[in-house]
Amino acid sequence: MSLFLRIVGILLTLAVLVWAGQWYLVGQAPDHTTTEPRLSLGQALGGDLAGFARADRPRKFRFPDDHGPHPNYRTEWWYYTGNLKSTEGLHFGFQLTFFRTALNAPPDRAGRTSAWGTQDVYMAHFALSDVAAHRFYAFQRLSRAAFGLAGASAAPFRVWLEDWSVTGETAVGQPVSMQLSAEEQDVALDLRLVSDKPIVLHGRNGLSQKGTAAGQASYYYSLTRLRSAGVIRLGDEEFQVQGLSWMDREWSTSVLGDALQGWDWFALQLTDGQELMVYQVRQQSGDIHPLSSGTLVAPDGTPRTLTAADFQIEVLQTWQSPADGTAYPAKWRVRIPGEAIDLTITPYMADQEMHTLIRYWEGAVRASGTVQGRPLEGAGYVELTGYGEKETGAAVFGRMS
Repeated sequence: MSLFLRIVGILLTLAVLVWAGQWYLVGQAPDHTTTEPRLSLGQALGGDLAGFARADRPRKFRFPDDHGPHPNYRTEWWYYTGNLKSTEGLHFGFQLTFFRTALNAPPDRAGRTSAWGTQDVYMAHFALSDVAAHRFYAFQRLSRAAFGLAGASAAPFRVWLEDWSVTGETAVGQPVSMQLSAEEQDVALDLRLVSDKPIVLHGRNGLSQKGTAAGQASYYYSLTRLRSAGVIRLGDEEFQVQGLSWMDREWSTSVLGDALQGWDWFALQLTDGQELMVYQVRQQSGDIHPLSSGTLVAPDGTPRTLTAADFQIEVLQTWQSPADGTAYPAKWRVRIPGEAIDLTITPYMADQEMHTLIRYWEGAVRASGTVQGRPLEGAGYVELTGYGEKETGAAVFGRMS
């Protein structure tokens, strides 16, 4: 899922590019002795959405075309996470995400003749969790979609921001195969991903409703079990790795409502061949939004949509950020009573906090528990946003405009 953070990230990118005149930024492994600039969720909400298409009804998905860009919509993202083990038995988690946001609505997208002129800006996040060393690396880049600096295409499939990229083979009727590549400072990732399952459409045939108003939704699909193999480099050391990855893909236009506080998103690959994605949206009141949702994917790839009433998420433990004291959930119990699934989810490392333009927590986790009374384990990723923020979107953006 992670729709909300993607919207926030894209709009923050636009804010930085337009207001501050910056085109490129790289984050580093966090230094907790300094205080980095931090923008709230509310500062990212707003803007003129007139002229953009809306995710307001089910549509027919077309592959491989839908792996490529959707310029009629304001925002979209290509999102990859995974858990990998080296031949030495070391555990690594990774995130590589590309975001696109449009500067102009479709009627105004024509007529730019300069090679530096652009209609879109891109942001990318690259993070690596070295579990054995208890070391977390996080990087960010920003650029315009001009002069070959960044962009996306469907045929051939490619998404890139300078030398960070995903390329792929996406022929109809064939397993999706993708190559991920990113390198920053002394950290590098080079992975081949091959899908073991069909594409999963979330929500109502791919329309994932996030709010009650028309268009407060995204088009959302995933590749939930990608066999992965390749190389991780840290400094002078190279590690041959293999494991499982997850791809999320969304595009949308609409801004979310003012009552939003944040969200907790879980994506798990389980040892019985199932995958589980659930997210809960937290409101300013402290309540969980009734449109919180999820998907349980059977071993044969058949998805079951989960409503907020179908699952329960209980926080068992918290972790306090050394950067500013923000308390994040750090251990959970997730239950799906109708499937007799009961899981305890624990981060591989407590500190997997992203020190990017908006600070959030996203990291590798492990799961253990039972299904139908039988032992069950798994691994995946969790994303947490909106913790430590005091104001709603309307309050902050109103002062900025």
